[in-house]
Amino acid sequence: MSKIYDYMPDIQGEEMLFLQKLTQEYSDEKLRKFSTIYRARRRDPMLILLLCLIGFLGFAGIHRFMMNQIGMGILYLLTAGLCLVGTIVDVVNYQSLAFNFNRQVAVEVHSMLASEH
Repeated sequence: MSKIYDYMPDIQGEEMLFLQKLTQEYSDEKLRKFSTIYRARRRDPMLILLLCLIGFLGFAGIHRFMMNQIGMGILYLLTAGLCLVGTIVDVVNYQSLAFNFNRQVAVEVHSMLASEH
């Protein structure tokens, strides 16, 4: 049974379930290494929400830049968050945006650790 919760107690819900399934075969040493790398690269959903809300002040798209979606970030920046409609949609969906980014990061870290041995 994976002990990812011991290393990352602040992660909850769908993300926790995904990480448990991804790391269920890990040893303690590998799990500690995974959690250290993943924690450094993941994005906190609250940070994504905060950056989405900054879009209402005229700086739309910063959250897209944070999630390595450079093209969408530039589009949001130049169109005022697609006339605020895109910003409103992102505020509503901030958790799924963060989860999708974090899931991709977890898979990348998992692949990186698998290629080491």
